[in-house]
Amino acid sequence: MENSKNLEVFQAKIDAEIKIEPKDWMPDEYRQHLIRQMSQHAHSEVIGMQPEGNWITRSPSLRARKILMAKVQDEGGHGLYLYCATETLGVTREQLIQWLHEGKAKYASVFNYPSPTWADMGAIGWLVDGAAIVNQVSLQRTSYGPYSRAMVRICKEESFHQRQGYEIMATLMEGTAEQKKMAQEAFERWWWPSLMMFGPHDGDSPRSSNAMKWKIKRETNDDLRQQFIDKTIPQAELIGLKIPDANYKLLENGSYETSDIDWDEFWNVIKGNGPCNTQRIKQHAAAHDNGQWVREAAIAYNEKKEQQLKSA
Repeated sequence: MENSKNLEVFQAKIDAEIKIEPKDWMPDEYRQHLIRQMSQHAHSEVIGMQPEGNWITRSPSLRARKILMAKVQDEGGHGLYLYCATETLGVTREQLIQWLHEGKAKYASVFNYPSPTWADMGAIGWLVDGAAIVNQVSLQRTSYGPYSRAMVRICKEESFHQRQGYEIMATLMEGTAEQKKMAQEAFERWWWPSLMMFGPHDGDSPRSSNAMKWKIKRETNDDLRQQFIDKTIPQAELIGLKIPDANYKLLENGSYETSDIDWDEFWNVIKGNGPCNTQRIKQHAAAHDNGQWVREAAIAYNEKKEQQLKSA
């Protein structure tokens, strides 16, 4: 009876657009859904540093290198915000990372694709971060307070990343035939994986119903994906890129119709069989292990400072 009353109060808060905070009562299903979604979001930010980090020392100019370094640093910060927010749900960061390394936690499938040229830095910034912005703007209104507030700052920084990526693509499309070809090929590599970022059709996602009821999600996967398509196709055409979809067309309502995604490829990558799945986790695990001494030194330093303050 008490649990039923708590559930009623909980849903009333959500319906009234009152944020749920860490000390508030919440159903275990709500808590577990948030842990899964927020940790996946945090892992995606950190794993996403890998394909871009590989290009820092190969950037074509000092300006490009400085911008890319700032972008990669931002992604690490986004992961930190989100890990901290997830910890408010009663799970430790050590547990979250262990689940990632064991394959029990996922990250965005888009980061399991290679980035063989500098143009991929443009495509990732413009398309991948552009897709992330569409999703994260919606998440600013999510019902869990710490998650919602983290999204506000993250969205501001992601908008810089998208502009950086689009600038790279636009510059290449004003260059030589070889540079234009490089940009077009990168666009074709990342177009479909970017559309996959929004997840399966909502009817194929078993968690969508509760996520919408609890206002963790405010818009459906398909609606968000369509918003991204409608914004991005005109941007591509403006700089001369060809959409890698023979069936796309502009409808009378101003929206675009496109071919369906290759869902077999999507699920194959999700299951760990993408081009870079093994490499991404292996590199993350190695970096985590190599950084153990830093974490231990920081803990020892903080403990010593606390002792000094107590003795003063």
